[in-house]
Amino acid sequence: MIDLRLLREDPDRVRASQRARGEDVDLVDALLSADERRRSSGVRFDELRSEQKSLGKLIPKASAEEKAELLKRAEQLKADVKAADAEQHEADEETRRLLLQLGNIVHPDVPVGGEEDFVVLETHGTIRDFAAEGFEPKDHLELGEALGAIDVERGAKVSGSRFYYLTGVGALLELALVNAAIAQATEAGFIPMLTPTLVRPRAMEGTGFLGQAAENVYHLEKDDYYLVGTSEVPLAAYHMDEIVDADKLPLRYAGFSPCYRREAGTYGKDTRGIFRVHQFDKVEMFSYVAPEEAEAEHKRLLEWEKQWLTALELPFQVIDVASGDLGASASRKYDCEAWIPTQGKYRELTSASNCDSFQARRLSVRMRDGKKVQPLSTLNGTLCAVPRTIVAILENHQLADGSVRVPEVLRPYLGGRELLEPVAK
Repeated sequence: MIDLRLLREDPDRVRASQRARGEDVDLVDALLSADERRRSSGVRFDELRSEQKSLGKLIPKASAEEKAELLKRAEQLKADVKAADAEQHEADEETRRLLLQLGNIVHPDVPVGGEEDFVVLETHGTIRDFAAEGFEPKDHLELGEALGAIDVERGAKVSGSRFYYLTGVGALLELALVNAAIAQATEAGFIPMLTPTLVRPRAMEGTGFLGQAAENVYHLEKDDYYLVGTSEVPLAAYHMDEIVDADKLPLRYAGFSPCYRREAGTYGKDTRGIFRVHQFDKVEMFSYVAPEEAEAEHKRLLEWEKQWLTALELPFQVIDVASGDLGASASRKYDCEAWIPTQGKYRELTSASNCDSFQARRLSVRMRDGKKVQPLSTLNGTLCAVPRTIVAILENHQLADGSVRVPEVLRPYLGGRELLEPVAK
């Protein structure tokens, strides 16, 4: 959530942010009104309680005649205090309810617009000319099936559409990717983490996934647990309700976990293969930093992602995501999109988001610098979303005979194997 002081001092900035996101601007005025009611009811309650305490001291010393009047006033005050307390509580709840609906303040340099209004910041690598090499590229599913690596038919039989099995070298390729990604993150100073995939409502709400993103979240109603769509959620909640000493920052974690997404609203999109699925594994970087370090850390996360994709020898571009395509918690997000030959376009593989103090305020994660205690900043960056990375590797590194060249960075984790070769049927 945002700082209420910012809302009071600069409501136009908050309105502009809501407008840039394509969200409800009237929410700002409703929140201002609720906050004013919350503060005035708090003052009213304090005044009544003060009078009640003063009266309590007078009654024992009063004469019989005065005491009757004072007791009458005390009864009225008791009722007034109870009513003021109820009003204050109601105003607090209304303010929090509205505050939780408000997205993070969009960074002033973010391009304004929708999904297609991103700005390309960088392009890396060379797109292969398959025609010059004398063959038509196959898509990842045709390659994966020939390699004995991907089985979507049995995935659909067992679990339904958008599920799959990784088999043989497909399973080995996932393990190689995860191990190589964790090795890079560990070398960069991240602490490896295996995280829970079932979380309580507060963890999911605190990271901002029960607002606009709620339709893509799986909820186990009987137990009131949520299945996470990213290990960002348990990593953000790891220090929930804690105060971290400033000299321990930055804290950096690299979480590996299965992830689950309903993919609501994507009917008919990316239905072939394993690019858009309901369950996948992912390595996620997560940082806790002092607020003044947030923007620099954001750039560092992006550099680690670029290092990873370069090591995988993939052509990719970096985009500055437009305001209307930001998640609720992000003030700015960079995506790295890899070239997918059979689609003839770049597709998202990784993202890096600066959430400022938005998640920390919701989860009550603070830092202590001397006597000063304040919310810190959180950031997250996908290092390896496994299925999409496999898609990019198979398609970009395929050879004319249907085999696939293994990037050098993965070979130590595949027993030195240089090629993935089709299996005899």
